[in-house]
Amino acid sequence: MIQSMTGYGKATAETVSRKVIVEIKSLNSKAMDISTRIIPSYRDKELDIRSRITAALERGKVDFMLYIDTATASGTQTINAAAFNNYLQQIESIAAATGYGVPDDIISTILRMPEVVSINQQEEVTDEEWQAVSEAVDRAIAALVEYRKAEGVALEKKFREKISNISELLKSVEPYEQERVARIKERIRTTMQNTVGSNYDENRFEQEMIFYIEKLDISEEKQRLTNHLGYFIKTLEEGHGQGKKLGFIAQEMGREINTLGSKSNQAEMQNIVVRMKDELEQIKEQVLNVM
Repeated sequence: MIQSMTGYGKATAETVSRKVIVEIKSLNSKAMDISTRIIPSYRDKELDIRSRITAALERGKVDFMLYIDTATASGTQTINAAAFNNYLQQIESIAAATGYGVPDDIISTILRMPEVVSINQQEEVTDEEWQAVSEAVDRAIAALVEYRKAEGVALEKKFREKISNISELLKSVEPYEQERVARIKERIRTTMQNTVGSNYDENRFEQEMIFYIEKLDISEEKQRLTNHLGYFIKTLEEGHGQGKKLGFIAQEMGREINTLGSKSNQAEMQNIVVRMKDELEQIKEQVLNVM
């Protein structure tokens, strides 16, 4: 089963004096990119936490937060005057620019803004507390992985649908492909007769026609595209960790579809190619989210 790189997980740890909240979310990225926001008393655990995230998630842009639920925390609260004034100035500036009045409850509103109120939290973390928080970290990571798996199921369903659509469109090319040979031949013959009359070598004409039609033949492109479609599904079924490989296959599919388009000198065929490109673009957009 493939996994998405998009996910979210959350867990809490209850201690005697406070509730610790762990949140983690991830988006797509070519490599592992971890950003953390951890309260000072747990900073010494950051390397351990990063190691666990890397082992479990492997790839993605990850935001990790570990913080205290202020409603349950013990200790004195401190207002960050600089942050308070900064928020106040921004709100007053926006109010003046838009014509809206400053809210009556402006003070309580600003006090709820991030980093305005901080709690003088205990710096020393007991082994029992870290044990509880450590388990919460693991639960949050596990929840994110489950989220990724669920997203992966949806992605696989979407990919199969798009690959099936391209395959059906490719089959619909065949009638037009056979018809256009006769059209091309008749059009060139008519042009020859209008230009030089009937005074031309029929055998030479047939030889040149064969050469010309061979240049427009799309048999190889159709076969290669069919192979790529099958290989995409086979790779999809290999499961976890195939995102980059699926991306490479999608690129190869694009090359064959583009060549089909360049050789399709018939409006009906070109319309089919455009629809194939649309289906492929949707695959390319979503394959970036695959692990």
